[in-house]
Amino acid sequence: MTTKKRKFPLHLQILAGILLGLGWGLLAVNIGMADFTKDFIKPFGTIFVNLLKMVAIPMIVTSLIIGVTSLKDINKLSRMGGKTLGIFILTTVFAITIGVVIANVAKPGSGIPEETKTKLMSAYADKAAANSESAESFSQQGPLQPLVDLFPENLLNAATDNANMLQIVLVAILVGVALILIPAQKSEPVVRVLDGLNDAVLKIVDIIMYLAPIGVFALISSVITEVAGDNPSEAIGLLTALGKYVIVVLVGLCLHVILVYMPMVKFLARRSPLWFLKKMRPVQLLAFSTSSSNATLALNMENAEKNMGIDEEVTGFVLPLGATVNMDGTSMYQAIAAIFIAQALNIDLSLTDQIMIVVTATLASIGSAGVPGAGMVMLVIVLNSINVPAAGIALIMGPDRILDMCRTVVNVTGDTTVASVVARSEGLLHDRE
Repeated sequence: MTTKKRKFPLHLQILAGILLGLGWGLLAVNIGMADFTKDFIKPFGTIFVNLLKMVAIPMIVTSLIIGVTSLKDINKLSRMGGKTLGIFILTTVFAITIGVVIANVAKPGSGIPEETKTKLMSAYADKAAANSESAESFSQQGPLQPLVDLFPENLLNAATDNANMLQIVLVAILVGVALILIPAQKSEPVVRVLDGLNDAVLKIVDIIMYLAPIGVFALISSVITEVAGDNPSEAIGLLTALGKYVIVVLVGLCLHVILVYMPMVKFLARRSPLWFLKKMRPVQLLAFSTSSSNATLALNMENAEKNMGIDEEVTGFVLPLGATVNMDGTSMYQAIAAIFIAQALNIDLSLTDQIMIVVTATLASIGSAGVPGAGMVMLVIVLNSINVPAAGIALIMGPDRILDMCRTVVNVTGDTTVASVVARSEGLLHDRE
């Protein structure tokens, strides 16, 4: 399949949308057009994200079934699945450990004035309470509920919600395995139809990405106006008070990419880290703009296959699974945030508490949906595990939207890193310029 080459590279188009959105957001806050931005600009960003989410499930179903049937070997599928889950868990543990270490060294929660704490707790009390209620509902489920949730009782219902990505992956794998086991003369027509549908979905992604500059502009400008709120000077003051916390999270995310992902790319995938990051630019910029792994999934799959040489057998399996269970950026943020809140509330955490953060954040990452703000709900569960008041999340909600954008970049980068490693190990990583 051939596509018309863009006059300007996609990453430059998205970057232009980000910069223009940032400029308009700041202007709108200062000239009193925040409501105009919310009512007449933000909807275009919502439409763009909805379109991206719309193609995610069809792309997963078609590409994964085609990938499984092309293996023609169930043992190879199980081997690939074991590698993928093993690497996902290992990188998550590394991310949380880095977060715990850097939070203990930097101590971002110490020294915050009581007046600032009171303002933050008051400003975000309602949102904190809402997240606590969601977390309580999640916690009341049985220990094996995540396993139960893997198996949908109604396929059509599962396909109507992007949060059910794991269910869709499981069903697609079952269909692929079934097509392997039935006679070839019966399975081949089905595979050909799905292959055609997959090409059509890829073309739809190309069409949607022509709207990227507009969609990204709308998303970023609305984020700026939402963060600024009704009183920009007060909002800036509160964010400044949390500057050390924000810096610690950003440094931790960068360290994880440099110390974990890039060595994996270099030594396991045997690719140049600089080449890898260059090819990932469009995906990372889109992840930053949307704050959603699910919304970025379609572009990530297309980019991995077309520009990074990862075979569709791998992208169709690893990337959808990663968008659901591989949340390294979110897990690290939960570790740093939990320790920050404990420090701010003058609660001493024992070594056992620190280990509990690692364990709980690892498990919580599997339950985090790939949508904006899901990590905040999981953070409440982490706080409950170490007996830190969940109301403390009000302290960090001010800059969370921006940090959510940054940690989503790390999440999608991790998905493609693991896909590259798995593809290399299976001989399914092809050369690209």
